[in-house]
Amino acid sequence: MLLLLLGIIVLHVAVLVLLFVSTIVSQWLIVNGRTADLWQNCSTLGVQSSFQCVTSSTNEWLQSVQAMMILSIIFSVLSLFLFFCQLFTLTKGGRFYITGIFQILAGLCVMSGAAIFTVRHTDWQPDTSDTSFGFAYILAWVAFPLAVVSGVIYVILRKRE
Repeated sequence: MLLLLLGIIVLHVAVLVLLFVSTIVSQWLIVNGRTADLWQNCSTLGVQSSFQCVTSSTNEWLQSVQAMMILSIIFSVLSLFLFFCQLFTLTKGGRFYITGIFQILAGLCVMSGAAIFTVRHTDWQPDTSDTSFGFAYILAWVAFPLAVVSGVIYVILRKRE
């Protein structure tokens, strides 16, 4: 049982790390050597490889992506906190429903944010042959199924001694 709890906690922390990195890092979209993310657009200047960054657009869809990513982090942190609280207060045989629901909500929020970005990124940056999605965007999509699986595991899990 201890090994199972340790595995669940490691999975949850891995999801949290993926969510934090994908929200913070400036690699959601790469266009002609310039990187763009949810918060700023950066490009390299000259030979010295210095970065010039400007604030991202104030499009409503981009703000909704920002909100969804922040909500996913909040739900996932809350879920981990609730898991530890329920671990000590839940009666024997009880299920971790609240923890699982919040973790599934975190997964749905990150999926919504990444899906909105996928559909609307051409409104923000012109779609060229050099346009590609960055690793932070991919990490967001990787965090989605892991968060949902983690949430389902919490819902199925019963507390033992």
